[in-house]
Amino acid sequence: MTTEPRPPTADALADRVAGLLADRPRILLGLAGSPGSGKTTLAAALARRLGPAAVALPMDGFHLANSTLDRLGRHDRKGAIDTFDGAGFAALLARIATTTGETVYAPGFDRSVDEPVAGSIAISPEHRIVLVEGNYLLVPDEPWARIRPLLTAAWFVETPSDERLRRLVDRHTRHGRSPAAATAWAHDVDGANAALIEATRSYADLVVPGTAGAGCVGSGS
Repeated sequence: MTTEPRPPTADALADRVAGLLADRPRILLGLAGSPGSGKTTLAAALARRLGPAAVALPMDGFHLANSTLDRLGRHDRKGAIDTFDGAGFAALLARIATTTGETVYAPGFDRSVDEPVAGSIAISPEHRIVLVEGNYLLVPDEPWARIRPLLTAAWFVETPSDERLRRLVDRHTRHGRSPAAATAWAHDVDGANAALIEATRSYADLVVPGTAGAGCVGSGS
């Protein structure tokens, strides 16, 4: 694993991704990191710079439905590792990694209703670069351990905890929580998840700062 000696630009990171592609038919680049680190923002910035060959694929589409979380008694810590379908996500990535001649449809996530949306992301044959972003991509326990071997490379997006907390409180407030409830969730739920995620940093090939998405880092996940 390496850390960039100086903060890289999104353009420099996009060049690095293009170098990974080379003559491969398709690559999967993992962007891991804690809640609020800037993964989503970086994935979007890279997709813009890499053009029509690239598509961003967030892990968030594999949140369990709210009704399922209610039944399991896990809704009050949504976002924890056991509130996702990790095996389903790994199976989708395996299909994407080996299927290049047909479109594969993946679920997205609608924050306005706080639910996954089936089949809302199309991974088409022209998408030779799939930017996979999510919290738990590097967790070494099953079923998450199936993901790392599928990734051509994995980067860990790192942001100081105080900045991540600020972003998370802002995000939770924008999505309807009171400032007090947003702060409590960021500390108690997101904070507990971050402790697990930060421990997976050593499994990444490269550590990049959460500012690398350039311009709109305040909303990155």
